[in-house]
Amino acid sequence: MSGGRADWPFAIALAALAGFVDAVGFLRIGGLFVSFMSGNSTQLAVDAANGGGWWRMTAALILAFVAGVMAAAVVSERLGRWAPAATILLTTALLAWAALLMVGGTGAVLLAAAMGALNVVFQRDGRSIPITYMTGTLVRLGQALARALMGIAPRTGWLPYLLLWSGLMVGAGAGALAYAAVGTHALWGATGFAFVLALAVAVQSATAR
Repeated sequence: MSGGRADWPFAIALAALAGFVDAVGFLRIGGLFVSFMSGNSTQLAVDAANGGGWWRMTAALILAFVAGVMAAAVVSERLGRWAPAATILLTTALLAWAALLMVGGTGAVLLAAAMGALNVVFQRDGRSIPITYMTGTLVRLGQALARALMGIAPRTGWLPYLLLWSGLMVGAGAGALAYAAVGTHALWGATGFAFVLALAVAVQSATAR
């Protein structure tokens, strides 16, 4: 995993947040994702080929995700060591806005933008920890396991990738349960969690040497 050891707990917590939000969005929209753009890209191609009616919504989610990445990249470039906390605050604001709108059935594009922004939180020196890109995480997990078995890498080098994937899975399960209990109001819990993480990352940045 790119990034320092101190980033791992925050990255895993953010992956859990992403899983939670993705589950709520998936259930509310009815089969589309707000963080898994590989799946949405396949869905967009299938709908475009078959004349399916979901292609506009799918395209909007993909564009919003990219816009979230772009906005967070600008923040990251401008704010130096405070960029991770500021990026999570951006995500928090987008989640709160989406929570207000999702009650009426809209706002999914804001969730996608928020998830795009999350992927830039730990971008440093051209490297990043991909918070929602679990295909890449599983590839890295397999590679790290292979290197560990061959004795050419640390025996536990694969563990961060497993924990990152597990964080998203736990978050997705919690999101599904929360949606079943309170519907899209569950997004307020995600918003509060994101705000707490932003504060924690800000404290880490303030004390880092």
